[in-house]
Amino acid sequence: MVQSLWNGAWIAALATGAVVIVLIVWAAIFHRKRRAKADLPPQVRYNLPIEMLYTLIPLVMVSVFFFFTARDSQALTHVDGDAPVKVKVEAFQWSWRFTTTVNGKTLQPVAGVPVNDYHQGPQLVLPAKTKVEFNLSTDDVIHSFWVPEFLFKRDVIPGIKPDNPGSKFQITTLDRTGVFAGRCAELCGVDHSRMLFSVKLVPQAEFDQYIATHQAGSAQ
Repeated sequence: MVQSLWNGAWIAALATGAVVIVLIVWAAIFHRKRRAKADLPPQVRYNLPIEMLYTLIPLVMVSVFFFFTARDSQALTHVDGDAPVKVKVEAFQWSWRFTTTVNGKTLQPVAGVPVNDYHQGPQLVLPAKTKVEFNLSTDDVIHSFWVPEFLFKRDVIPGIKPDNPGSKFQITTLDRTGVFAGRCAELCGVDHSRMLFSVKLVPQAEFDQYIATHQAGSAQ
């Protein structure tokens, strides 16, 4: 959905740019001053059809952009509440703490410290192609939870209650496995650039094994 909205916006922007360039070139060529004619061309103060045209066209364009943006934004921010995997994300200066709950079973929290390589930061393990609900919180300053591959970013703002809809979002994880970089996308202090983490997507069978060995209170 995000990709289609992005592609549509680019197509519309390129089409608009092409029309503007064509009109500029046309005006420069066909309305340039002729050497054979010393007189100025006819001066027209008002042209009601043209004025209506360049007022209505932008209005239609903005309305179309607004419709698709509002429609997709509503879908992207909707939270069903029935995700089998839920992750409590706690942001702090300058790292992350992840507490995962799977079908009511809470796993051991994963916390990190500031690092220079996202592979060294805290790693959040999730199953591939699965609905996951995230609940974001922080006690210090504004952070921003961002995994570029997920095509979703959400600010983590202090003072928002855990049950506030603005602190939650859900996605369906990618349909491929791998380790993906995550970072804070909001300038939050001295070690902001080192506030890195990773998300590891694994097959469901491997995730089930991970659950069995990482439940809160279990011995490893």
